[in-house]
Amino acid sequence: MPDSAVIRSRMPLAVYVLGLSVFALGTSEFMLSGLLPPIADDMDVSIPRAGLLISAFAIGMVIGAPLLAVATLRLPRRTTLITLISVFGLGQVAGALAPTYEVLFVSRVVSAFACAGFWAVGAAVAIAMVPVNARARAMAVMIGGLSIANVLGVPLGAFLGENFGWRSAFWAVGAASAVALVGVTTLIPRIPLPEQRPRIRQELGIYRDRQVWLSIVVTALAAGGVFCAFSYLAPLLTDVAGLDSGWVPTVLALFGIGALVGTTIGGRVADAHLFGVLMSGVAASTVLLVALALFASYQVAAVGLSFLLGLSSFYTAPALNARMFNVAGAAPTLAGATTTAAFNLGNTGGPWLGGAVIDADFGFAATAWAGAAMTVVALAAVVLSLRLQGGGRSRRVAGAPAAASSDAPVEACADAKPSTA
Repeated sequence: MPDSAVIRSRMPLAVYVLGLSVFALGTSEFMLSGLLPPIADDMDVSIPRAGLLISAFAIGMVIGAPLLAVATLRLPRRTTLITLISVFGLGQVAGALAPTYEVLFVSRVVSAFACAGFWAVGAAVAIAMVPVNARARAMAVMIGGLSIANVLGVPLGAFLGENFGWRSAFWAVGAASAVALVGVTTLIPRIPLPEQRPRIRQELGIYRDRQVWLSIVVTALAAGGVFCAFSYLAPLLTDVAGLDSGWVPTVLALFGIGALVGTTIGGRVADAHLFGVLMSGVAASTVLLVALALFASYQVAAVGLSFLLGLSSFYTAPALNARMFNVAGAAPTLAGATTTAAFNLGNTGGPWLGGAVIDADFGFAATAWAGAAMTVVALAAVVLSLRLQGGGRSRRVAGAPAAASSDAPVEACADAKPSTA
């Protein structure tokens, strides 16, 4: 259709600025996957305990996303974004200077709070600037920042950690945060607050919807399953596959390339085939995790599966984000915060479960088995969500009241407008 073509060609520049800002956030969030061994050595802790730094960041995201979303609900969006990216950058500096594991842990939590707030507010801004049938594309642009972080930022962090010490990676992210601050300050327009102030009680009402909770479950388990294995990818590659540590940045880059490809494909397909993307992507991640568990000792298989896992996990990310905004359209700020919290519930539980598996002496490859168990449950939740939505649609066709419902198909939400910007 010509109208859709017009929409596709006019994604606002501010959305791309947000995506570029997310590059710094994503690099910090994921780079520890390639830095666990040197951090563990320097801080004199075990690798599983160092892995808790990943969970610390995720916990900060889980708590910080809804908390800051509510706290900043009535504040100017642009000012809020500037403040949060500044605090995030200072958190990176604190991490680089941390004298002890405990200080580093706290710096990760503080950085995560700021990161979570930026994600929640930034997602609401991005969604508000596009029509409903371009939501997945807008989120794909922001998630693309994460993909680029995996392609460039995470491998670069691993390279810096290998050659200049792990602290240099934190300094690099601090510098990237400063660049992001300049971009947000100069290129994000001043967005006026809505004429009618957002009502916190009204936004909190989304949590009475079972589809919202199913979306949380799917997002948390789909993310957690992949990150259960990804968080310990560096020791898996060196200790199980037998690769030299110098290969770790390259393999992490391959994961990131897969993530970029997956985000691009998922963002283009998800608006029209949301549940198809969810089911095929989560099922693919399950199969790939099982394959990684079985063939982790084979170098070629470990490298190839790392690329494919990046593709499958990020292929579903735009659909997971868009689904939450579709079922919680009356509360776009909390919808973005809830999605962020859900992803990081998975990013908390996944590394924790992986560390528990390692501590139980099952080995690094067993983290992939644990991750596959999580994605199987996620797939079941997707199927249940689809069945409930189909049932709600059938009841309306049979003569039920035609009131707006979060069980409505995506297309039925086309007239819904986000209430905040």
